Amino acid sequence: MPPSPYVDRHRAAWSMASFLVLIPLLGVGMQAWTGYEAWLFLPLVVLYGLVPLADWLIGEDRSNPPEAAVADLDADRYYRRLVYAGVLMAWFAVIAGAWYATVAGLSAIGFIGLALGVGWTSGAAINMGHELGHKKGAGERLLARFALAPSGYGHFAIEHVRGHHRDVATPEDSASSRMGESYYRFILREIPGAFRRAWRIESERLARHGQRPVSLANEILQNAAITAALWFGLLAWLGPLVLPFLLIQAAFAYSLLSSANYVEHYGLRRGRDARGRYLRPEPRHSWNSNHLVSNLMLYQLQRHSDHHAHPTRRYQALRHFEEAPQLPSGYFGMFLVAFIPRLWFAVMDQRVIDHAGGDLSQVNLDPRRRDELTARYAPTAMA
Repeated sequence: MPPSPYVDRHRAAWSMASFLVLIPLLGVGMQAWTGYEAWLFLPLVVLYGLVPLADWLIGEDRSNPPEAAVADLDADRYYRRLVYAGVLMAWFAVIAGAWYATVAGLSAIGFIGLALGVGWTSGAAINMGHELGHKKGAGERLLARFALAPSGYGHFAIEHVRGHHRDVATPEDSASSRMGESYYRFILREIPGAFRRAWRIESERLARHGQRPVSLANEILQNAAITAALWFGLLAWLGPLVLPFLLIQAAFAYSLLSSANYVEHYGLRRGRDARGRYLRPEPRHSWNSNHLVSNLMLYQLQRHSDHHAHPTRRYQALRHFEEAPQLPSGYFGMFLVAFIPRLWFAVMDQRVIDHAGGDLSQVNLDPRRRDELTARYAPTAMA
């Protein structure tokens, strides 16, 4: 008998990633009904409380789709339509949240809570832009640019695909965190570094076509124009009070992206070949997580090892690799750990050393702490 066709057990559950961008509006509804502004912090309670708890209770799913089913999974438009719908809902949630923030007479704490909650929506939209921006179709890449617009992070479409994926797990990559580098130091290096690299990459592209960086052909400026149209439209409609709201939600979205970047490649380093060139990215150059709930929320971003090995592979077909280093929790649990540097180093540094087989030359060390870390871990490596 022929083998039974592959059935995706999580097919319906993937919609979670799209609909969860509306969590801030659920908080708005509960606040309007009860009068308690604490409801506006609902997204933070879900992200940093309920999701890590659910990851711990439900655990991991290490199953992979069979390779024979990948082509059919990739061709199934249901999965990509979920992402398209998510982008539309994210725009709706940002606009609706901005409106409520300016008309509801919220206290300063309530205003900040709502802005942070909508920042989750914009951060989730960056993840949608990440999924779409790697695809070959012009329509999906255009939609990726709209996904990045609410947060004003449009340069990510260039920096991530043409910069981070080239330089990942090397000291040259501003989006790869170094062992011994705290989350807070990483943000100060990663966020400006991302913009500088995007501008350099785009300037080089334009120069090859005989064009200047400041021109209508510059995709960074094109993406910024989409953000400007949205933000100035909201300013014209809702007045100046919407500006601090937009800035707070964008800053929180930035922090979510930086949190993900921080945990994804911490301390990992690609070696070089005989000619001195970096080896191709492999699954062992990204931290992986198979925790089910957070993977469903993030379009399986946490199977980051397969993503870097096969960047155009769609989220529903990403695989687990045994050789990939594994995080002890899903991303949101790891974010909480990262907020406390001493705890993060205690949890992760020995894992980095073990994954490198005790070879410190294969670890991406923070140069500020290189001597300290070498003195601490070299005896362990030689044992």
